[in-house]
Amino acid sequence: MCPHWRSRGCTVAYALDHSESSACRFFVRHAGWNPSLYTAARADVRTLAARAPTRIDFGGGWTDVPPYSTEQGGCVCALAIGRYATVELSDTLPAEGLRDSADSRIASAALARSPVSRVALSLHNDFPVGAGLGGSSATGVAAVGALAAWGGQSLDRADLAERSRAIEVEDLGIAGGRQDHYAAAFGGALGLTFGESTTTVRIPITAATVAALEAQCTIIYTGQSRISGANITAVLDAYRAREPVVTGALARMRELAQAMIDVLVRGAVDELGALVGEHWAHQRTLHPAITTPRIDAIIETAIAGGAFGAKALGASGGGCVLIIAPRDRTPGVRHALSELGVLLPMTVDHDGFMLLRGEEVTS
Repeated sequence: MCPHWRSRGCTVAYALDHSESSACRFFVRHAGWNPSLYTAARADVRTLAARAPTRIDFGGGWTDVPPYSTEQGGCVCALAIGRYATVELSDTLPAEGLRDSADSRIASAALARSPVSRVALSLHNDFPVGAGLGGSSATGVAAVGALAAWGGQSLDRADLAERSRAIEVEDLGIAGGRQDHYAAAFGGALGLTFGESTTTVRIPITAATVAALEAQCTIIYTGQSRISGANITAVLDAYRAREPVVTGALARMRELAQAMIDVLVRGAVDELGALVGEHWAHQRTLHPAITTPRIDAIIETAIAGGAFGAKALGASGGGCVLIIAPRDRTPGVRHALSELGVLLPMTVDHDGFMLLRGEEVTS
């Protein structure tokens, strides 16, 4: 695979289309190059772009984090969605580093680990940072994959996920599990089991199930970013102390994730919503900072409007909330929620990590 886009014998630098709103905008990071400057084909410019999706975690989050995952075994049911971290590389020399943010630090760490040199990196996100969607992990997977392709290295999807996680945990000291990295690398609906190793199963969902998920799932951004590492560390400390509330909640959340996998195979989105609601009842007991007054208001409003269930995404303390409602109630639920946050349109991502070459997309 030629890791750049050639047209009429030249290499063309390009930028992906983007849009902005006051609450959810692309967070663009430049490393000394501006794609808009390259409006004509240039034979001396090599470029490459890659993207990785974010995810919604239906259930089992926290059980993918060591030492729980290695001592007790974990299970997560997750779905990759069409909100992406996109990394663009160019061989024009960078004049400055990436602007500082959690995602930019991950991209910079991936660049530092890579053996490639004399490359500029630009990061684009079409999701709010710190929203509980696994965006940092999507950035890591996109950066690791793009840099590997730039250097002519072939990585399988599990390698992408593990290398991305190593950057977060080993290089940056960010507490976290594996589910986000695997969702970003593999895409689709996933059943993930964790122990000494990770097993990834693509959940077979029909076109009708995909349509139902997109019609009945609502993601709302609270407008409150959060630092997930502090929550994760606190919960892990409680687990190590074998606090009964925490150990009991984690065990039940793992069981619910296993049930969610079976429900998705059957395409029973209504049942999935009910399981999500039960999951939140246990999830919120892990630590007082997991929920917030805004999250409580969103979930109470959704349930009053007829939703089957709702939960905060990721480690919470802010970020996004997932609501699953009957198809005929969803428009009303969304209208009621519109004053409490920003609704993020959701589509299912089937592809996971992808290399982008101009208008051509190659998996």
